[in-house]
Amino acid sequence: MHSVIQQAKRLIIKVGSSLVTNDGKGLDAAAIAKWAEQIAHLRTLGKEVVLVSSGAIAEGMQRLGFERRPTGVHELQACAAVGQMGLAQIYESSFRAHQLGTAQVLLTHADLADRERYLNARSTLFTLLQFGVIPIINENDTVVTDEIKFGDNDTLGALVANLIEADALIILTDQRGLYTADPRRDPDAQFVHEAKAGDLSLEAMAGGAGTGIGRGGMLTKILAAKRAATSGAHTVIAWGREDRVLSRLAAGEAIGTQLTAQTAQLTARKQWMADHLQTAGRVVLDNGAVQKLTAEGKSLLPIGVTEVGGEFGRGDVITCVDASGKAIARGISNYASSDARRIVRHPSSEILSILGFVEEPELIHRDNLVLL
Repeated sequence: MHSVIQQAKRLIIKVGSSLVTNDGKGLDAAAIAKWAEQIAHLRTLGKEVVLVSSGAIAEGMQRLGFERRPTGVHELQACAAVGQMGLAQIYESSFRAHQLGTAQVLLTHADLADRERYLNARSTLFTLLQFGVIPIINENDTVVTDEIKFGDNDTLGALVANLIEADALIILTDQRGLYTADPRRDPDAQFVHEAKAGDLSLEAMAGGAGTGIGRGGMLTKILAAKRAATSGAHTVIAWGREDRVLSRLAAGEAIGTQLTAQTAQLTARKQWMADHLQTAGRVVLDNGAVQKLTAEGKSLLPIGVTEVGGEFGRGDVITCVDASGKAIARGISNYASSDARRIVRHPSSEILSILGFVEEPELIHRDNLVLL
């Protein structure tokens, strides 16, 4: 078996609480420094990396003197607020040692459920990656309630993988990977080296709760891999304290459990857009724009649009038609219909003066467009 991480260009790496906090005894500076060193190595290989890190509540617990995880939501939120300071400090200093900048990104489920905030989060992460910065993402435990929390950072990692179309999700945990049964209770348990993400038999293998520090057990990791696979991302579940685990995975070494997506990344996203048989609106393209989209694979700019039909919001899927009304593409609009009507037939350089803001220079980016 060969690790899918070797060919992956964009990676989501999730590190669990028990690893970051040395089993709950405060932040483990030495371990974090090792991951920073390995991630710096991945960057030299041309890989983009987004880190999803647990540990804020556990660090806050130590700073505030809690010996056990509190159950009250306000105490948990206070722990998160205090702990985020320590988490951000140690990641900043660890990556700065390798001349890498970091950014803290706190998300709630509502950020990814609302289409406009979803697009804003997506654009921010892409911009950070373009700047060569390592985004460090955590659930915004300071403000979440039971109704909006992801529930665990495994799920958050999968949602971020879908958000930015990552090639792979690496879940670093305190176990080697997935077994056919709990190896602590069943001596006949077999290690699962590779399987298909979404295989229902995996869920039966992965019962059990998480540690006293973290919230996720192996089942959440199996479900996260299933979720990540919907956008074509593969998942590797591996022991976080394995020597040079990230660098060895990037070299192609098979470590941990590899759960492969069955749908190609591009196909998954394009299929999602193509499946919108009914769209909220449509835009009519001039012949030049039709040529740019169909023959040259370009984005749709406002100047190439002659008419906007229907009412739609930023983030809605709309249909692109030629002058005769023939549908040629579908895509995600960067602008609401009211704003789109004001900027059509204008060059992108004039968007700011017309609207007073610029979401994106394109009406529809080529990555968010599928030809019909």
